[in-house]
Amino acid sequence: MALALAVDVSASVDFDEFGLMVGGLASAFRDEGVRAAATAGPRGAVAVAVLFWSEAQDVAVPWMRISGPEEADALARALEAAPRQPRAAATAIGEALVAALALLARCPAQAPRLVVDVSGDGSSNRGRAPGPVRDLGVAAGAVINGLAVVNEEADLLAHYERDVIGGTGSFAMECASYDDFAEAIRRKLLREMRGAPLTA
Repeated sequence: MALALAVDVSASVDFDEFGLMVGGLASAFRDEGVRAAATAGPRGAVAVAVLFWSEAQDVAVPWMRISGPEEADALARALEAAPRQPRAAATAIGEALVAALALLARCPAQAPRLVVDVSGDGSSNRGRAPGPVRDLGVAAGAVINGLAVVNEEADLLAHYERDVIGGTGSFAMECASYDDFAEAIRRKLLREMRGAPLTA
């Protein structure tokens, strides 16, 4: 699997929330269950890249092959060291999807599964609408999943389900606040890497 993690750094995400989000992602890749899932497939590895997005987008971590604990540790350290770029601004999910799909297209590995993982705390309010971009990505063979942090918008999950996610087996999850982000993203990564819903 090639997995492009698209992480919201718009103005609604404050300094502490950004730290909880990036720290949660790093923690997830140090989790033994996530590492086992990453290496359980027929190729024994996943490819991961990380995109930070607002109105603009920036590749925070370029493509890395995760086939064991040392590479997972390296990804976690790269996440923790990544500067918060681009500038905090509006929430442009459609533009983020364009950038994430382009990032998938540049993956150096030949991956049979192409997945975009969008996480954020607000509805799209700038740039192109996410729905048509989602549809183009799905037509090209990608799956788009979402993690909606609902601390500011109680109905954000519905927006993700309607306008953001798509593709075979796609799903959206809800996270009550950034305090819960680490556990939510851990469970989301497990589901994405295993290709099936969690039973526990």
